[in-house]
Amino acid sequence: MQQYIKLGKNLFPICRSITGNGIRKTLKIIKIYLPKLKIYEVKSGTKVFDWKIPPEWNIKEAYVKDKNGKKIIDFKKNNLHLVNYSIPINKEVSKKELFNHLHTLPKQLNAIPYITSYYNKYWGFSVDYKNYLQLKKKYKSSTEKFKININSSLNKNGSLTYGEFLVPGKLKKEILISTYICHPSMANNELSGPLVSIALAKYFFL
Repeated sequence: MQQYIKLGKNLFPICRSITGNGIRKTLKIIKIYLPKLKIYEVKSGTKVFDWKIPPEWNIKEAYVKDKNGKKIIDFKKNNLHLVNYSIPINKEVSKKELFNHLHTLPKQLNAIPYITSYYNKYWGFSVDYKNYLQLKKKYKSSTEKFKININSSLNKNGSLTYGEFLVPGKLKKEILISTYICHPSMANNELSGPLVSIALAKYFFL
């Protein structure tokens, strides 16, 4: 049990999406536990049934600063603060524009919502509702200006990364256990699946 708790703690802070270096880093860590795990890359633009793999997205930093240079929202403090797949942006915006790009959950005061924009060119930030109310109270003037910096990249020549752990059997029938690792820092809606899958693989096949 302790090894899975340790693994979960190592994987939790990694910023993941449907593509990108976060996925690669996660799979490399999982491969330590499952050495026979095979890792594959599929190029962006490849058609998979009715879906086309989007450009590869990576993020280095993202923040919002007030007029005094104070960071009031920072991706490095919690990667859920940034809308996943946000386009790169570096400019000054008005209070109205900033708040039009803020996402929150009024019915869950302490929760930072997980928002994505895989297929639309968009940028945005997410904050818990308590913080949202504090920002509205602190920055009352409609003339307030804010500095937005999102150092992200969208690479049309990138790829999607996935892993496969295959165990040959005696029968032609196949049992498929599928899990995903494309969500950042959400234990129940992310890491529970991979951790249970790894535990099953080690218990039955290793």
